[in-house]
Amino acid sequence: MSTRQRVRPGGRSARVQASVHTAVRELLEERGRDALTVPLVAQRAGVTPSTIYRRWGNLQELLSDVAVERLRPDTAPEDHGDLRSDLTAWAEQFLDEMTSASGRAYIRDALLGDPDGNNAGQCSAYAAEQINVILARAANREEHGLDIETAMDRIVAPMMYRILFRPAGLDAAYARRLVTGLFGGRGKGEQ
Repeated sequence: MSTRQRVRPGGRSARVQASVHTAVRELLEERGRDALTVPLVAQRAGVTPSTIYRRWGNLQELLSDVAVERLRPDTAPEDHGDLRSDLTAWAEQFLDEMTSASGRAYIRDALLGDPDGNNAGQCSAYAAEQINVILARAANREEHGLDIETAMDRIVAPMMYRILFRPAGLDAAYARRLVTGLFGGRGKGEQ
């Protein structure tokens, strides 16, 4: 595929977003969050500061946009052969990623620069999409149906609350307990 074909679908706007996002990620790694400014990002991205202000409004909204993009899953959830195993593996991985230092920073940035709630909604949609993949696989295997809202309310919501407000004790065992509770409190293989 030629360079022109890779860039064309989003046009100039997509190129600007990509270069600004790349600049933010590089500068965060090189200099840290406290040193980040719109003029510094603009210089690194090869755009004017006014381009950033027009598109994002301020640095916090730019950081929020970058965070939402970084929180987007790269791959579909792994298939472990049954609904409970798939949900457990996904919940453990989700919790591990969200409780990492970078995960917490992205969550904070996504929420702080999100005056209208769109970014928070997008982050929630990412989790729902992942769970929907798991639920579709279960349905194809003719396993007991579970709806997306129940999974979000009983797995994702408590994890996010704990990450934001009570982060102590968050580990894979906590994720497993949430999934076990979703299935009536019985461990796998128990009747």
